[in-house]
Amino acid sequence: MKATNKYVIGGIILAVFLVFTILVMTVDVKAIGPEGTEVGFAALNGAVAKSLGYKDAWYKISKVLGIITFLPVFCFAALGVYQLIKRRSILKVDRDILILGGFYIVVMLCFVAFELLKINYRPVVLDDGLEASYPSTHTMLALCIMVTAILQISKRVAQPVVKNVLMAACALIAVLLVITRMLSGVHWFTDIIGGLLISATLIWFYYALTMGNEE
Repeated sequence: MKATNKYVIGGIILAVFLVFTILVMTVDVKAIGPEGTEVGFAALNGAVAKSLGYKDAWYKISKVLGIITFLPVFCFAALGVYQLIKRRSILKVDRDILILGGFYIVVMLCFVAFELLKINYRPVVLDDGLEASYPSTHTMLALCIMVTAILQISKRVAQPVVKNVLMAACALIAVLLVITRMLSGVHWFTDIIGGLLISATLIWFYYALTMGNEE
């Protein structure tokens, strides 16, 4: 697939995320959240939230998985620093590592932006009071970091067994974090969908930038 086609697909996924976000803000908006806070798709979100409830154990597991998620960030950052010291020029650091560093910055900026942008609030009140919950930023972080880690591992690890184990571990952590965030009851169902969509957008653009010329 040509690089331009990859960017078009990324644009389409982004458009889907934006349209979905608008729908979350406008469709079936009702005050069903804590302290009378409103959320879109109230019938769907309310039913899912009622069936799941809040589960502290799942929430704590998701927090631990969230910390583990950052391990690849430190590993690839260390690789970039090693290459910079050894090659004595940032221009000689592998291009995909530099892009990955930029990608991490973009993801963290999105994290901060969505924490500040109050599209809706969590279905439960935790220690910090009312908190923004759309999209699920933990879902975004887990998928963005772990999927890009899988792409890097597939290119950089030559030993098949080690490669497969590492890739499987990354995939498992990402999937478990998304599931535990949902089961914990700290997000509306549409928060998770929004997290999946913004993750797919960011990952696809990273893929286009790093592997755009590969068939």
